[in-house]
Amino acid sequence: MINLDYQSRIPIYEQIISEIERYVALGILKPKEQLMSIREMATTLGINPNTVKKAYSELENKGVIITISTKGTFITENPNKVVDSKVDKLIEEMKNKIKELEKLGLTKEQILEKLK
Repeated sequence: MINLDYQSRIPIYEQIISEIERYVALGILKPKEQLMSIREMATTLGINPNTVKKAYSELENKGVIITISTKGTFITENPNKVVDSKVDKLIEEMKNKIKELEKLGLTKEQILEKLK
């Protein structure tokens, strides 16, 4: 389910967060769908349970998942607002990078051409 790059400089817990957010955005993980337990996810991925716990905590803080005691961890009923905020953040980052390129003397047309 979750693909991790163990050679990446991106921490494993951040990769888990990104993958779950991506699956929610793509509709692979649906609202109210149950996720694996921390222990199951750790065993499946071959990582420390504390790493999964950290990822789940971050996802819960972002409002992507909710943990119900004795029931499990589930995708929230309305994860779209979380996905929208992630998209907005990425768009803002892109705008900042475009401004940096413009400061280097490139026009918007040159930037678009290079992106193609």
